[in-house]
Amino acid sequence: MALRRYLSGLPAVDAVGAAQRAAHFQTRSIKTESKIWGLDTAISMVDLTTLEGADTPNKVRTLAHKALFTDPLDPTAPRVAAVCVYGDRVADVIDALGSAHLSTDPEGVAVAAVATAFPSGRASMRVKIADTEDAVAAGADEIDMVIDRGAFLSGRIGEVFDQIVQVKEATKRPDGSHAHLKVILETGELQTLDNVRRASQLAILAGADFIKTSTGKVSPAATLPVSVVMLEAVRDWHLATGEYVGFKPAGGIRSAKDALRYLVAVAETAGEAWLTPNLFRFGASSLLNDLVMQRQKMTTGHYSGPNYVSVD
Repeated sequence: MALRRYLSGLPAVDAVGAAQRAAHFQTRSIKTESKIWGLDTAISMVDLTTLEGADTPNKVRTLAHKALFTDPLDPTAPRVAAVCVYGDRVADVIDALGSAHLSTDPEGVAVAAVATAFPSGRASMRVKIADTEDAVAAGADEIDMVIDRGAFLSGRIGEVFDQIVQVKEATKRPDGSHAHLKVILETGELQTLDNVRRASQLAILAGADFIKTSTGKVSPAATLPVSVVMLEAVRDWHLATGEYVGFKPAGGIRSAKDALRYLVAVAETAGEAWLTPNLFRFGASSLLNDLVMQRQKMTTGHYSGPNYVSVD
């Protein structure tokens, strides 16, 4: 009951103001030097993702290679932050990363796994916990879970909170450490920005290390107005507690121009402290290709063409 009162007492979101701030970010021009930095930074923040029923060991191994060598023409190009797959493909990615996996290299690439009956979340807690534990046992460094949107929209706030807490506990490893937990709100199904704000706060209170917009399977996915609201939530939590929670927009971000707009939104809403892969990620599959091509243009003066960038 106290949790419900707290979330109900959050200030209403100014939807017009959020839309205006989002529109402002879309009109910002970025100087050449900042753009080069922004492209490299955005590449380093990508969760390179494949979440298809047809994923094979060879496909995810190829993706892992792409995560390490983002530009086949330039070995100095940054690595991505993580490779995100279903739990049963985690071991294949770790094997493909080898010594470049985060477990052996502090600057290495992490492996993220979606869990808890992704993308619908329609399963018993027993199944969701087993899904999470299996991925962590396979070596996943990060877990991307989905909340029960049906429970949230039905007003069963405490149930959603308890589920996140249980999944957080399921991310615990034998040595006592935890895989990082990203909590997916699926904002396209939450109906209002007020619900996005309440769900963000709920996830943070329950122990989320990151809050994430979307699964990428529902439209609309990530949008700038929604992202502004979620960035304000992590900023306000930090101001109140001193703790940092990360943010991950996912789905629908396909161009370098869009990625740079998000970096501006992050810096001007949450703060520059969030401009690190530890606190900000892009959930994307096709975004990396455009980032690499734009980086090639900035560094060489010409486009190498899409034939030099792998097709996902």
